[in-house]
Amino acid sequence: MANQNWFDFEKDIAELYAQLEKAKSTHEEGKLDMTDMVTTIESKIKEAQTNAYSNLTGWQKVQISRHPDRPYTLDYIEHICTDFFELFGDRQVKDDKAIVGGFAKIDGQPFMVIGQQKGRNTKQRQYRNFGMPNPEGYRKALRLMKLAEKFHVPVLTLIDTPGASPGLEAEERGQGEAIAKNLFEMATLEVPIICVVIGEGASGGALGIGVGDKVLMMEYTWYSVISPESCSSILWRTWDKKELAAEALKLSSTDMLNNKLVDGVIKEPIGGAHHDPSEAYAKLKDAVMKEFKALNQMTIEDLVSTRINKFSEMGVVVEA
Repeated sequence: MANQNWFDFEKDIAELYAQLEKAKSTHEEGKLDMTDMVTTIESKIKEAQTNAYSNLTGWQKVQISRHPDRPYTLDYIEHICTDFFELFGDRQVKDDKAIVGGFAKIDGQPFMVIGQQKGRNTKQRQYRNFGMPNPEGYRKALRLMKLAEKFHVPVLTLIDTPGASPGLEAEERGQGEAIAKNLFEMATLEVPIICVVIGEGASGGALGIGVGDKVLMMEYTWYSVISPESCSSILWRTWDKKELAAEALKLSSTDMLNNKLVDGVIKEPIGGAHHDPSEAYAKLKDAVMKEFKALNQMTIEDLVSTRINKFSEMGVVVEA
C-alpha cells in the first residue's frame, strides 16, 4: 500500500514504494514488461519493512500509533460490527462527540461498543475535540455500560485518546470525578468487559473506559500515565528528550504485557494497521470474540471477583 505519510525510519521503504509505483506505471502503459522488476521491488519492500519493524524503539511505536491514516473507532465499528445503533448524551449536560457508543452485533452476538473517536481533518478534529473526552463523555460511556448491564449485553471499549480534555470547563464540570466514577462502576459491572487500545492510551483519559476483564493492545500502540512529550517537559524542561522518556516509561504493548498490566497483544500487519486495515479489523475481531467466548463461560460472581483481583494485584506496596 502506498503511503503519503512516512516516518523518518521508513525512508528506505518510501523510496522503494516510489520505485514500485513507477515500475507499475511503466508496465501498465505497455512500454516495457516490468513483471520481474515489480516482483523484485515488492520482495525488497517486504524485507525492508521486516527489518525496520523488528526493532522499533518506544518513540517509534508512539509515532505509529498516531499515524493519521490509522483506523479509528468508527472504522472498526463499520468493519467488524453489524446493526450499529448509536446512542447519544449523558442526560446531564450534552453529547460528547469525542466518545461514541451504541448497541451493535459482532458475528451475531450483541455488544455495547464504546470508543474514543479522533478526526481525519481539521474540521473533524475540532468536532471530536481531538479525541479528548469531556466529563459528559465519560458519563455517557457509563450510562451506556449500565444500559448494557440491564440487558445482559457484554461491553467492548476501544481506547484511542491523547488524554481527557484538559480545559477549565471540563474541570469545572467534574472531570476527575467522572473518570473515578467510571473506574468504580466498571470494576463491578455485571457483564463481560473487553477493552482494546487501538491507538493512544494516555493517562486517566484512557483508563476512564479501560477497566475490563480482558485488556488488549494492538501491537503498535502505547498505554501510559503520561505522554513522552509531557514526561520530557516535566523532567527535563524540554520536549527534546521525548525519545528517552518513551523508553523509560515502558509504554509499548510488549512492555505492558511483560509487566502484566495488559492481558494480550493483537498483532498488526507489517508496517502498522494503516498499511492493511482489513487485516487489522479481522485480527481485532478474532481476538475480541475469542476472549468473549471464554468470559461468557464464567458466572457473574467469578467474573467480577476475578476482575477486581486482577487490578488489585497490580503494582507493589511497601510498608515501612
